[in-house]
Amino acid sequence: MTDTTKKPLPKRSLLITPEGERLLQQEHDYLWREERPRVTQQVSDAAKLGDRSENAEYIYGKKRLRQIDSRLRFLRKRLEALTVVDRKPAHADKVYFGAWIELEDDAEELYRYRIVGEDEIDLKRGYISVDAPLARGLMGKALEEEVEVRLPKGLETYYIIAITYDKPAWDIGEAPMHRWADNH
Repeated sequence: MTDTTKKPLPKRSLLITPEGERLLQQEHDYLWREERPRVTQQVSDAAKLGDRSENAEYIYGKKRLRQIDSRLRFLRKRLEALTVVDRKPAHADKVYFGAWIELEDDAEELYRYRIVGEDEIDLKRGYISVDAPLARGLMGKALEEEVEVRLPKGLETYYIIAITYDKPAWDIGEAPMHRWADNH
């Protein structure tokens, strides 16, 4: 007899930085004020061309409107559910949500990360989820502490060489304003 019970997914944190909230709100506003009216006009113009069943512009436009409306619903619900962490922790010398951290491994290789909510993950910038194994292993740890973290590739040891809650000079990237809209 096989076990058909599924292991429950780990609980996800509903946290976001002020920057992440601003980006989600900007995406929502862009879709609602610019993209949706433009596509609605395109659908209206295509509908005037006659037979809608073979009108590719009309069919595509309606599909695009459904995608936009679905994303708008998601963004509204998501923004309502998220908690914005907009202040520094009392102990800024420890790793908490929103921290930029610099780690060094046993081979003296440097790693730079920021701990953010799942809506803000950006691996190119080193933005990792607060729910990621590395972030979970670092939470509450102090500056200059050696930490063993269980990762999918095995047990890793890191030394925390920097923690800041102000954007460091090395984080030069900028998140795209309309990440979802640009992909569709």
